Amino acid sequence: MSIEKLNKISQEFGSPFVEKSFPKPFTIKEILDAFQENKEVTVAGRLITKREHGKSSFGHIIDHTGKLQVYARLNTLEKHYQLFKDLDIGDIIGVKGKLFVTHTGEQTLLIEQLRLLSKALRPLPEKWHGLKDVEVRYRQRYLDLIANPQVLEVFIKRSKIIARIRDFFNARGFIEVETPMLHTLAGGAAGKPFITHHNANDMDVYLRIAPELYLKRLLVGGMERVYEINRSFRNEGISTRHSPEFSMLEAYCAYEDYEYQMKTCEDLFSQLIQELHGTLCIEYQGTKIDFTPPWQRISFAQMFKQEFGIEPGDSENVFVEKVSKKLNLSAKGISRTQILNITEELIEKHYPKDKPAFIVDFFTWTSPLAKKMKDNPCLVERFELFIAGLEVANAYSELNDPIEQEERFKEQLKVEEELPKKIDKDFVLSLEYGMPPAAGLGIGIDRLVMILLNQPSIRDVILFPLLKPLESAD
Repeated sequence: MSIEKLNKISQEFGSPFVEKSFPKPFTIKEILDAFQENKEVTVAGRLITKREHGKSSFGHIIDHTGKLQVYARLNTLEKHYQLFKDLDIGDIIGVKGKLFVTHTGEQTLLIEQLRLLSKALRPLPEKWHGLKDVEVRYRQRYLDLIANPQVLEVFIKRSKIIARIRDFFNARGFIEVETPMLHTLAGGAAGKPFITHHNANDMDVYLRIAPELYLKRLLVGGMERVYEINRSFRNEGISTRHSPEFSMLEAYCAYEDYEYQMKTCEDLFSQLIQELHGTLCIEYQGTKIDFTPPWQRISFAQMFKQEFGIEPGDSENVFVEKVSKKLNLSAKGISRTQILNITEELIEKHYPKDKPAFIVDFFTWTSPLAKKMKDNPCLVERFELFIAGLEVANAYSELNDPIEQEERFKEQLKVEEELPKKIDKDFVLSLEYGMPPAAGLGIGIDRLVMILLNQPSIRDVILFPLLKPLESAD
């Protein structure tokens, strides 16, 4: 740690940590875009290079938009030239001066005033550039953002993607809402919940698995188009595709069905991709994907009939028996995650991944919140959207029959091991007051960003992914 350097600078120039502010009217990019020689500008940033030439020195500073060369000389800065010489890589400085172009053609700022705004007490990793250690990158994301500009760009783009998603739904008359993250009952999706305790009421509560049941209560209340960009939690494994804490969009529209939400996905994704890439054909991890609508549809029921001889009218027990026998699995039961993994494998085995695919024709027992098909009650009006082998979205024509919903919940509790053995009776009660026919859609924001920005792991698009504590990390 540079304590000695800090003490030296503090004695000569004052503590760098007392500065309250340093207004910077323009970013580095804005300065470079509107560059004019002899123009006076004020800017601040982190020092990332420095080279001394006796009575003059060059360096580079960065902010979140770019990099700018700065030039310091003794006859301009006088005693503060020593301050510049004492700076370490990583220090944050504020400078004011005039722009000029060096004889090598580089746009540069001649420093006329210099202030040290924050002293870096530790050196940046690997001379600040090229931080490669994945463990350090995720655990100390702040270093990753400094060392790897492309990582910073990913998260800036992620923010813009979420803003455009909001714009998309706002323009279509949807209202953004907020629903509870602490639930007295876990529900709205399959998954193992995190459990915590509320001391004041002396009761266990659950971090939400999904906001679905609360959003549908709003449909009952007359809010016909609602959406929420939310954080949800599932007490499950971690992988390149799964995080126990994740971001999700859920949107509900009264008087529409799942076909409407298919069109919503096509329109939303196509718009995002066109804006980001200027084309509807992009590459994700070596796979070229054409997002031009309409997208392909693949029957879940047909896949499982072809592969396992399962009929839509087969019970869950028969489904488990046939799948378990062919795949040599335990016949005690098959989780939703296992069904999802099997589905992904079948898609990869039988269908091209060069276009997004809507998986349709799900068995009724797999979808307790979805409406049955009129012409085949063994199947529901539901789709899951797969892109490059990743499940990215899930949607239903929503079940709004309170009597059938309660029966479906009872059946679900008989087989679903992850959820507490309780029915959300208040949600059923809300349906008894009448919920209009509606279509619901859930989109995994993290996975969508992975695909749009060609990132291999979900941890590459989450700023601070969950990691083991350092003392127990492998």
